[in-house]
Amino acid sequence: MGKVSDSTVSRLSMYYRSLLEFERKGDKIISSKDLAKTEELTPAQVRKDLSFFGSFGTRGLGYPVKELKERIAKILGLNRSWNVALVGVGNVGSALVSYKEFQKQGFNIKLLFDNDLRKINKNHKGVLVSDVKVLPEKLKKNKIEMVILAVPARAAQEIADLVVSAGVKSILNFAPVQIKVPHDVVLRSVNMATELEHLSFCLVNKDGMIES
Repeated sequence: MGKVSDSTVSRLSMYYRSLLEFERKGDKIISSKDLAKTEELTPAQVRKDLSFFGSFGTRGLGYPVKELKERIAKILGLNRSWNVALVGVGNVGSALVSYKEFQKQGFNIKLLFDNDLRKINKNHKGVLVSDVKVLPEKLKKNKIEMVILAVPARAAQEIADLVVSAGVKSILNFAPVQIKVPHDVVLRSVNMATELEHLSFCLVNKDGMIES
């Protein structure tokens, strides 16, 4: 398998959610046209995305919904559980801990960290909050595989460095700043201000200046 683009991975996630809905409705077989329609894509794009990972379905008959859902889940790593830690139990961090879909998808938030003395050693939504000072040793001890950063911009790089020092290879960053990690660490950043700016641009430029 060659290198797969970020956009292809994002579409796989969309296909997975669409397949969950097809399965909920009782559909047994769907076509690439059915799957494309739910995501406003072309059938050719769906077939191309799936072709990166092997052969799916039967030509002329379509895809068995349950089988395709399970195969995409395996490709996305959703057929197993992941140990996750979250750093920063503020408004964003607290909302993320409360998000029930994480656990349903196998992302289990095992550890919470903060530097606020009022929160440390307190139970937050069923998880004990630890001092960020002990972050590396606790990440190692609990075999954490992914870390979510929901910290202020000024602290993001320092915390990311601690996470990397603990051997964690996957970081999801909600801090509104670019951070640097080694090439073997996967970093995804979610800047909500940037996303809102994108929306505001689209609203003030309604004549089609931008392509999605």
